[in-house]
Amino acid sequence: MALARNKPAGRTLTLERIFDAPIDLVWRCWTEQEHLEKWSRPRGFTIPQSCGDLRPGGRWHVTMRSADGHDLGLGGEYREIVPMQRLVMTHVWDAEGGRPGPQTLVTVSFEDLGGRTKVTLVQSGFDSEESRKGHEGGWSECFDILAEHLAAPRSGSSRSAW
Repeated sequence: MALARNKPAGRTLTLERIFDAPIDLVWRCWTEQEHLEKWSRPRGFTIPQSCGDLRPGGRWHVTMRSADGHDLGLGGEYREIVPMQRLVMTHVWDAEGGRPGPQTLVTVSFEDLGGRTKVTLVQSGFDSEESRKGHEGGWSECFDILAEHLAAPRSGSSRSAW
């Protein structure tokens, strides 16, 4: 008896959000470590370690730490980078026991709306509906935190110079 693979093609996540910030600022939040560490994690988590080589073929890796000290690692490879337009990267959770989790593909598109920015995130290749739903909740929370980060006042400078 053959085992069926449970990976339907329809397991794709698409999220759109309009941020009240210019595209160059939103782009920097997705590409600069100092900003990524402030929003690219669920509430209650910190990012004690992160690194990335922002170029096609470059690798990235992040360690998120929960309030109780549990570390979760994830990383991938940048596939395409078009400044102010698109980031494409793989996304793989580090697995306990040394075996990596399933790989997904994340495409983030940026659209300039004249002082505001529309971000569309598409993540494909989930191995289960539960995984897709979990990432939907995680990315939605990250987008909320990103909106707060973009709205936060900057000491000593205007937001556009941040």
